[in-house]
Amino acid sequence: MSVDVEPERCRVEDLQIAGMTCASCAARIERRLNKMDGVEASVNFALESARVTVPEHIGHDEVVAQVEAAGYGVVEASPQPADSGEGGHEGHHVELDDADLRHRTLLSGALALPVLVLAMVPSTQFDHWQWISLALASPVVWWGGWPFHRAAWRNLRHGSASMDTLISVGSLAAWTWSLYALLFTMAGDAGMRMAFDLVPRRGGGTDEIYLETASVVVVLILAGRWFEARAKRRSGAALRALLELGAKDVAVVRDGREVRVPIDALAVGDRFVVRPGEKVATDGVVVEGASAIDTSLLTGEPVPVDVAEGDAVVGATVNTSGRLVVEATGVGADTALARIAALVSEAQSGKAAVQRLADRVSAVFVPVVIAVAVATLGFWLGAGASAEEAFTAAVAVLIIACPCALGLATPTALLVGTGRGAQLGILIKGPEVLESTQGIDAIVLDKTGTVTTGQMALVGTVAVAGTDEHELLARAGALEAASEHPIARAIARGAEGVVGELAPVDDFANHQGRGVVGEVAGVRVAAGRASLVAELVGAPDELPPTLADARDAAAAEGRTVIFAGWDGALRGALVVADEVKATSAAAVAGLRDLGLQPILLTGDNAAAAGAVARQVGIDPDDVIAEVLPEDKVEVVRRLQGEGRTVAMVGDGVNDAAALAVADLGLAMGTGTDAAIEASDLTLVRGDLQVAVDAVRLSRRTLATIRGNLFWAFAYNVAAIPLAAAGLLNPMIAGAAMAFSSVFVVSNSLRLRRFRPTTRPEEP
Repeated sequence: MSVDVEPERCRVEDLQIAGMTCASCAARIERRLNKMDGVEASVNFALESARVTVPEHIGHDEVVAQVEAAGYGVVEASPQPADSGEGGHEGHHVELDDADLRHRTLLSGALALPVLVLAMVPSTQFDHWQWISLALASPVVWWGGWPFHRAAWRNLRHGSASMDTLISVGSLAAWTWSLYALLFTMAGDAGMRMAFDLVPRRGGGTDEIYLETASVVVVLILAGRWFEARAKRRSGAALRALLELGAKDVAVVRDGREVRVPIDALAVGDRFVVRPGEKVATDGVVVEGASAIDTSLLTGEPVPVDVAEGDAVVGATVNTSGRLVVEATGVGADTALARIAALVSEAQSGKAAVQRLADRVSAVFVPVVIAVAVATLGFWLGAGASAEEAFTAAVAVLIIACPCALGLATPTALLVGTGRGAQLGILIKGPEVLESTQGIDAIVLDKTGTVTTGQMALVGTVAVAGTDEHELLARAGALEAASEHPIARAIARGAEGVVGELAPVDDFANHQGRGVVGEVAGVRVAAGRASLVAELVGAPDELPPTLADARDAAAAEGRTVIFAGWDGALRGALVVADEVKATSAAAVAGLRDLGLQPILLTGDNAAAAGAVARQVGIDPDDVIAEVLPEDKVEVVRRLQGEGRTVAMVGDGVNDAAALAVADLGLAMGTGTDAAIEASDLTLVRGDLQVAVDAVRLSRRTLATIRGNLFWAFAYNVAAIPLAAAGLLNPMIAGAAMAFSSVFVVSNSLRLRRFRPTTRPEEP
């Protein structure tokens, strides 16, 4: 007899991790957690967080204990804001924030500058100058470099090494040797002068000090970390931007009266009032009134949706005209807005942090360098050399390998590249973004607000025989100017642009969802659906052939048609549509030139999507229409499942989750904050052509970073054999390291000359 054993239930915990300094830290925590029975963990270095699926029999404290055993901390959420700084367990490592890094960098830089000048310019040296250098350099090495020393010690206790290890060992070795030289060799004499000797000689550095090397390494690496921290700071802002879209309070109907309460007090079954211009507080069903709802925040589509009693409405959408009474059907986590926010959160948490190129190489490079330095020391001692000569050679190995240029390779290129990008209307969020641009082969374009303007506009008029088109625009435009409906406003704007000032309207009436009627210059005019117009002006039900053809042509293009009539006849049709941006066709061509396949994705109908695709040059087979917001994520994932590396361009809340899950997300700066925060690149100008420049600039910046990393290693690695052979004293090693840093910075500055190909004019 077999017994079915019900699988143990699991819960998902989101942990905030403290103390991670590089991607290898995230990998170490992830490995530790995944060794627990039944636990699945994903650690995100960029978000400093971990998402852990835990069986019910494993307690929260056991998970925290494993993170702490790996040498890191979990920042516990504090119930009181005032206590936020007290949260967590004693002994947790607290990661430096922007302010702390800035303080350490600036103060350390101020102290290290005179040390550098005194060491490298012999004419500035005076009696006892070396002791002044020691006093200035020591706080830099120990206080400024403390984050590196702490991380190196943590790595040592867990049998691993990172760039922090090499920075710590290199700076401390140079400082320790300098202290030894000052106390026990002629380097401490009052009249000691240290010349810059370009000709290395074995043991030539035994009476020299290397305080400038020790301090400058710390300052430059601190500066790089500061910049990287600033780039990483806003990683989790997409979720906050989404949640802030909702209404903050709501007018609830209780005992026949309206009572305004905070949104948190709203419960399922409550009835609340939504006036024109207000946001719908939560998901619900209309029980009284009729209106047009602007759903563009969630769907991205510009055409408002007419609703009446019995129709469902979604929280965070906007009521454009009539007064509504809505009965709440979902609150809190059960709303459409919350579900989209959850999609963004899941997508960001699941996106693996791209390991820094330097960190990947350092996993092998750091242990090898330390081993070479120890071997050098042992070899020379075994060969009968003096302790000073052996230690000098070992220190030279550490210093020539010290990753000053390596630490600058990414931040300097990123700084210059992002600065140039900002001038061109391109905001790049971090080095992970640059790697993403290299392999993309498909780019998904949201239609509304990205390829098109996102605003309804009058794109055509058709007048029947015997009716002047100017008269049609004047009368229909004047009538629609009295309405609050977005389509009516588009017609009024278009008419005003042709005929000038519009006439006033008398006896205006709005037939919700069907059309409007009123008197314009003494003539009763109606506009809206053909059936309503015919009824109001006493016209035949059958459309004249001219207007029937206009209706069919507009339907084939996915456009909206408004009919107008007066004096017992239908007089014409006005065609309204979301216009394609003037630069979109050129942008699509530019994306193709970069090797990308443009794919049009929209929640609009297939006819409208196909018409836009034809205008901008996208193949019909690459159009995906009538897609719900949550389905956009699935479209991106399906393309990724087919082996494609996918970029996504969008501007609405409905695009936020897809932007986050795509390999590269590009948000229009004219769009919503949620889309911008979920993206990797922001196109400030809202011009699709900027996307072409964004990809080009990102690829150029990544190539610069890779070139910097190559030369940073080339300078150091090529000189390690000389240092190990005792032919390179630490002073020359420090100079070589400084030269490699100058090269890296100069190479990065070349990005300032990047020129856009899609816009000849300079910003």
